[in-house]
Amino acid sequence: MKRDKQRRLERAGWRVSNTAAFLGLTATEQRFIDLKLALAAGLRQLRERQGLTQAALAKHLGSSQSRIAKLEAADASVSVDFMIRSLISVGAGPAEIAKIIRTAAAHKAA
Repeated sequence: MKRDKQRRLERAGWRVSNTAAFLGLTATEQRFIDLKLALAAGLRQLRERQGLTQAALAKHLGSSQSRIAKLEAADASVSVDFMIRSLISVGAGPAEIAKIIRTAAAHKAA
């Protein structure tokens, strides 16, 4: 939100916050969510770059298309382990996975 809009809302009596504060997340919980979102986005980008559909990736992983959709949405039911294994299966190496993780850290710093 732009700073001037935030000031106008606060002067009008509104309390302006962020999602983490609204949900009462700790800094650790927020960082974990940022990590999962970055891994999910990274997987989707790699999958699309390789021209794979969610169904094709699911078949390759022995999973279902709906599970891949949940994975790419960073659904709470999807483990980080499955996200990493999926990234590896589409050809991501340690350096690329580390780059994705750094994206999550950079997002937090912004």
